[in-house]
Amino acid sequence: MIEQEMAEMPVPRGLNEPGREQPMEKEYVPTQKEALRDFEISIKFLNRGCIVSVGCKSIAFEDVSKAMEEINAYVCGDTYKVQKKWRKILD
Repeated sequence: MIEQEMAEMPVPRGLNEPGREQPMEKEYVPTQKEALRDFEISIKFLNRGCIVSVGCKSIAFEDVSKAMEEINAYVCGDTYKVQKKWRKILD
């Protein structure tokens, strides 16, 4: 019965025409400031290298200069894009 009612309902023009795709919802992308406020960043320097913690994730770097490059990309670059990159690596 419900199927019959739905079949009888008028369809707005243009929505189901062949070759016309439905618009997809865009992924929410936070601003740079919003993305940086999401997680606390800390650096623990060791005898050799350092540990960078962002939120609850920690990453060990053998080379401090490489760690600084990654932190710089995170803070000064596209923070959201860098977050996605590291989530993919760590998850």
